[in-house]
Amino acid sequence: MPATRRTDVVLLAVAVVWGSSYLTAKTATDATPVLIVLFLRYLISALACVAVVAALRKPRLFTRDEISYGSLLGLTQAAVLALETYGVAHTSAANAGLIISLTLVLTPLLDRAGRQSGLSTRFFLAAGLCVGGVGLLVSGNGLRAPGTGDLLMLAAAVVRAAHVVLVGRVTAGRTLRPLHLTTVQGVVGAALFFLPAAGSLPVLAQADAATWAQLVYLALFCSVFAFLAQTWAVQRTSATRASLLLGTEPVWALLVGIGFGDEHLTVLSILGATLIVAGTYWGQAVERAHRASHPEAAEGRLLQDLPAAPG
Repeated sequence: MPATRRTDVVLLAVAVVWGSSYLTAKTATDATPVLIVLFLRYLISALACVAVVAALRKPRLFTRDEISYGSLLGLTQAAVLALETYGVAHTSAANAGLIISLTLVLTPLLDRAGRQSGLSTRFFLAAGLCVGGVGLLVSGNGLRAPGTGDLLMLAAAVVRAAHVVLVGRVTAGRTLRPLHLTTVQGVVGAALFFLPAAGSLPVLAQADAATWAQLVYLALFCSVFAFLAQTWAVQRTSATRASLLLGTEPVWALLVGIGFGDEHLTVLSILGATLIVAGTYWGQAVERAHRASHPEAAEGRLLQDLPAAPG
């Protein structure tokens, strides 16, 4: 499989996992406090990453760059997860998955800030097609007037776009190992949420097996796999292209809601999902052509022309 296609498949897998995370997080926060969900999600993922690093045949110490930049990305990542988790706790899983997709539009706007070569109008038409699709999906599910949860998800979309761009910017030109970078982010997140969640830890004694399974899924799949895969993939493509593929996330969120929740698919929902997918691949083609004609704008492919980083 060509390297570009392999990267796209990884990003699409991340979109599927994150799409399923909204219903999982919604159900988990119904059973346990939000801060507990955030703390355990980070703690379990951090322990898993540390175990994998320790199990490497030739483990190497964390570099100064991995610690410093991993800590910075850990702060922005924690902000995204906090806003998303509080948001989904106060709105529906479908609403959360749909609103967060606005990251698709915000990321290229932030990504091109201060750069001389911008994307063509066709890219923004493709992004607009995705936004129109989101609007139809929202209408198809009867999205109410924005409430607290919806506004929190909107804030999460802004911070998440900044985080995606930041990953591409701070790792550009540096040999950073995705696993080690993800481990540092996990440790930072666990440390940030430990004290706020400490007072609620006794409620875990009443948590059932289903709740623990949801917490483990959020930690190992939606955090360890997704963040590691995203970091690896963004290092081999542009932040804008990554955002396009991750922009299919609301479609998966809707499908998971239909398959495992109480959501119902309507004609408008089908049309909206179709527009999002069409806009995503159209925008991807435009962005690929833009990178080919503006090599200096291909900011995300930092390890592609460097020796593979260990781990």
